[in-house]
Amino acid sequence: MPTYTPPVRDISFALDTISDVESIVALPDFDHVDPDMIEGVLDEAARFFSEVFAPTNEIGDQEGTVLVDGGVVTPEEFKPVWSKLVDAGWTAVTGSPEYGGHGFPKTIGMTISEMMTSANLAFSLNPMLTGSGITLLTRHGGDELRDLYLAKLISSEWTGTMVLTEAEAGSDVGAVRTKAVPADDGSYEISGTKIFITWGDHDLTDNIIHLVLARTPDAPVGTKGISLFVVPKFILNNDGSPGERNSVETVSIEHKLGIHASPTCVLSFDTARGFLVGEENQGMRYMFTMMNQARLEVGLEGLSVAERAYQHAAEYAKERIQGRELGSHEPAPIIDHADVRRMLMTMKAYTEAMRCLLYDAVAAEDRMHRADDEGSRTEGGERLALLTPIAKSWCTDRGVEVASIGIQVLGGAGFIEESGAPQFYRDARITPIYEGTNGIQALDLVMRKLPMGDGSVIDRYLSEIEALNKELANAGDDLRDLREHLASAVATVRTATYYLNSSEDVVDRMAGATPYQEMLGTLAGGYYLARQALVALPTAEEDAWMASKVATARFYAVNLLPKVDGLLPAAIGGSELLFAVDDVHIGAAS
Repeated sequence: MPTYTPPVRDISFALDTISDVESIVALPDFDHVDPDMIEGVLDEAARFFSEVFAPTNEIGDQEGTVLVDGGVVTPEEFKPVWSKLVDAGWTAVTGSPEYGGHGFPKTIGMTISEMMTSANLAFSLNPMLTGSGITLLTRHGGDELRDLYLAKLISSEWTGTMVLTEAEAGSDVGAVRTKAVPADDGSYEISGTKIFITWGDHDLTDNIIHLVLARTPDAPVGTKGISLFVVPKFILNNDGSPGERNSVETVSIEHKLGIHASPTCVLSFDTARGFLVGEENQGMRYMFTMMNQARLEVGLEGLSVAERAYQHAAEYAKERIQGRELGSHEPAPIIDHADVRRMLMTMKAYTEAMRCLLYDAVAAEDRMHRADDEGSRTEGGERLALLTPIAKSWCTDRGVEVASIGIQVLGGAGFIEESGAPQFYRDARITPIYEGTNGIQALDLVMRKLPMGDGSVIDRYLSEIEALNKELANAGDDLRDLREHLASAVATVRTATYYLNSSEDVVDRMAGATPYQEMLGTLAGGYYLARQALVALPTAEEDAWMASKVATARFYAVNLLPKVDGLLPAAIGGSELLFAVDDVHIGAAS
């Protein structure tokens, strides 16, 4: 069975060098968070998720979940683990103290989420979506809904879902047809069928709080006519306890490529009682609060599976004896072979770069909400907006790639389920699809985020990367290759950015979105590793771990950053070649 060792030192290093965690805990409302306690929190979280949570990963994959008499049954081992999770309070780390949470920054919460997700991605999806629902209700729910639901959701005594998708709508959320008819008591009767509802039902808690998009009578067409409703599985009694079963039925659960332990449900609402969140016809705006947080969390899933696959492959490579080193007659572990070492270094470099990107994004979120001056809050919000589509798409694409490389490291054994490696790939494959496919993220980046502030937001980010050139130059020959490749990559991205922000042909801009997104993500990864290398370099001779940070950044620069230059023609080449072949010649008829 593959094991998991949380990379606590890597996490701490990213917090210090990229998130600047000391400045985060110094923000208003975090006075109770002592920087010195963070190490203890990380160590205890590492123990819990490696010893308690991680052993459920293979069990969940093999047993999955089943639908019995209209209810989802999870593996027997999940129930005591869920109880321990609730008792330990790990899901309440960032929750409001007013409702029983610990009030830590989201930056610290992401470190806990990383460990949980690496330990068991499928299981972690339940508290992940609950956390997004908590954020939504906190900002838009009003006092009554917050008082009824937040404490139980923060403690994970109850869980939450995101209920958007319908069979005829898919990613076109504006096409949803679920109805919400006002009732005499101020509630609404919700009727319709929703698909792909992650953890839409289960047996771990005594209530599930669905956040459902629906249309009220005479609502405008499209997304402007969507409202948001709280629809509990069990309607609450006057004392707040679960009472009568609501008219929500689990019709089926999907049979999926991966994440077998996560029940993906088809839910039918038959005049179920729902309670309006905020105002009518504002549901899509409210739901984006939940979706944007979920997009960062899905990006984190890419990192977390990559970390797990990397650890598994590295352990195998150290133990698997095959072949001989050049010039030796002694059998050698495959980690001594150059091609295997290239694969492992690629896995390592991408994983560490992903962590940095995500930790920078979540730190920006904390500053957006907590900074004590408007300028810092605005800048934090703009940085978060820019980084979110990159973090979601680039990290999930790399997560799939790293999991695939992990199978390759194991060779034939990696293709065998018993090795454990296939599960990482199967589980990771959903992440580029979740929360808006990566193509949608690319369109968001190019069509909405690059033009922000007339291009000033992306310009500021690229200027920040360019400013590192002076520090890298001062480091001398040790980081020369890193400096040269980073300078080339940022210049190339500037060229692509100018084209995409100035082209008047919308289709051409859309055609270049996905390659540009990969360019910017790859550049960002190199930038963050360069920052870490600068911090690590002064002590690299005495500390082998710090030396590895320098070497990893240089490997990334030489082996991975040049991909940015190669993607430029696709980013600025327009759409002509995408449509040069007639539809009739694409597919079987070609």
